[in-house]
Amino acid sequence: MRLAHQVLHTGDIVGESIIWSPGEEVLWWVDIVGRRIHRYSPSAQEHRFWPTPELVSSIGLRRGGGLIVGLRQRVAFWRPGGAFETFAVPEPDLPQNRLNEGVVAPDGSFWCGTMQNNVAEDGSPKEMTARTGAIYRITPDGTVTRMTDREFGITNTMVWTDDGRFVTADTLKNRLYQYDVLPSGLGPRRDFGQPLDRGLPDGSTRDTDGRIYNARVVDGAAIARLSPDGGLEDYFDLPCRAPTSCTFGGPDLSTLYVTSSRFGLSDDDIRTLPGEGALYALDVDAAGLPAPEFG
Repeated sequence: MRLAHQVLHTGDIVGESIIWSPGEEVLWWVDIVGRRIHRYSPSAQEHRFWPTPELVSSIGLRRGGGLIVGLRQRVAFWRPGGAFETFAVPEPDLPQNRLNEGVVAPDGSFWCGTMQNNVAEDGSPKEMTARTGAIYRITPDGTVTRMTDREFGITNTMVWTDDGRFVTADTLKNRLYQYDVLPSGLGPRRDFGQPLDRGLPDGSTRDTDGRIYNARVVDGAAIARLSPDGGLEDYFDLPCRAPTSCTFGGPDLSTLYVTSSRFGLSDDDIRTLPGEGALYALDVDAAGLPAPEFG
């Protein structure tokens, strides 16, 4: 059994979108409901965070420095301590939706998914009544293209395979999907493997062999390792019930870092389960790929 250890007790409400910056040798991630962006240096054990003016859903590296950030409904450019400069608004016609997953693709574009907003003004869970989420691609010139139908409950996971497929998920359906990436967009949607029996799918990353690592939220308490064709290879247990996203980091990209969530837990739950919302690390005997940069 490979044991995960807690790296940092941040108490995130919804930790998400973790990435490794090779140039800085730091981790970046967001707390969606806590409205903050984290930066952590494992070598220096230095942790900083910055507040955001609204829900913050995702983060990616930018070529030349700085970051691209998904906020509640807009995608913005940001440098630590600076303002959030709006770059694109994928769904100006759907104010009831918010952004969720967002990842810089291998070609330097930024892909982001949407969902009906499930966060009330006070930060508590809000009931979802419709599946109105879709996936969008934003190019460096600001062009926004809708890549899928508006049919997702909660968009999650964005991974590109070596043979030209795009893998994503709908958390509410407990489904991972794959599409062929075509010059004209995405081909028909089809299942990527079978539904798993632990938790629901949240964020994912991949290793150099093409295997996908999927965080199993909602009491999944594990990372599922999937073969390039979607078959379950292994579960890596975690000391938290709701892991949310993962990335390979460290100088040789061989440590798997995992964020987690305490969204919807009561005060009694949090006292009983203090590790929810923390940052974890584990060795899975694999290495990842450098995070692409927007632009």
